[in-house]
Amino acid sequence: MYDCDDMWNTLCPMHLRLDSAGVIVHVGPTLAKLQAGIPFCGQSFHKVFTLLGSHADLPVVDLLARPQVKLSLRLLAGPKLALKGVLVPTPMGAVLNLSFGISIVTAVREYALTGTDFAATDLAMEMLYLVEAKSVAMGESRKLNARLQETTLAAQEEAFTDSLTGLKNRRAMDHIMDQFLASEKVFALMHLDLDRFKLVNDTFGHAAGDHVLQHAALIMLAQTRKEDAVLRVGGDEFILIFPGVTDLETLDAMADRLIRALEKPIESDGRMCKISGSVGITLATDYAVPAASQLLADADTALYAAKNAGGAQHRFFSKL
Repeated sequence: MYDCDDMWNTLCPMHLRLDSAGVIVHVGPTLAKLQAGIPFCGQSFHKVFTLLGSHADLPVVDLLARPQVKLSLRLLAGPKLALKGVLVPTPMGAVLNLSFGISIVTAVREYALTGTDFAATDLAMEMLYLVEAKSVAMGESRKLNARLQETTLAAQEEAFTDSLTGLKNRRAMDHIMDQFLASEKVFALMHLDLDRFKLVNDTFGHAAGDHVLQHAALIMLAQTRKEDAVLRVGGDEFILIFPGVTDLETLDAMADRLIRALEKPIESDGRMCKISGSVGITLATDYAVPAASQLLADADTALYAAKNAGGAQHRFFSKL
């Protein structure tokens, strides 16, 4: 058999009882979890709660004199949860039954409440189940979207990457050029072709040729800055883009260093492969309205001027 307190605790786990002076003499088990280290029992009602709305300034003894009062109130300690309650007088004082109202989700999170903390007939549990189901569904949706985004980015990265050298490829070049031109930032463009690469392939085979291409890519990355773009756009053809660089002397020195670095013999299975590079250069600042197709075509023209002059050198299109 339940005693009176057990009955109240089961039917109304968020209740409390007050004596005639407004002192708390008993609290339900769920309400007890909200104490934040301060015991409710023995405390004056106004030292634990603050009343809101039209009852904010009423002394508790005045509330006890009323037949039934609906209250809005808040705990003074712990999370500032807005609570709803009904106060009903009894011969010994009053009973106040509380609910979380719209604060239920916060309360469950802050105090780790479960289904056992609510009355079996409390509709708040149905609301909690709906909130939890929605939360789980949204969490799974976010995870799925994140995985899809990762997969999409990985596919895009693979589509824009040359599988042999790890450099960006011709498809990436179109995207990068569009970005540079749309930003209206100044830049220089080099079209580089490896000299004597066909001889390496014909003499030592394609495996040696692949090794030389990979080594040449590493040289170009080592000779450029993080913000520069290095792309393989053909068999032994490369495009290098240098944002913010327009000084001809600087570009002269950069091209010379690059060509000299490529001329160092590359070892492949004990055989020394000798290549070099020819470079054609254009500057976006040389055009009233620079276009990708024109820049690339003019750099290509400058490149073949360098090759026709004997290779292992560079030419500016504007100086032809």
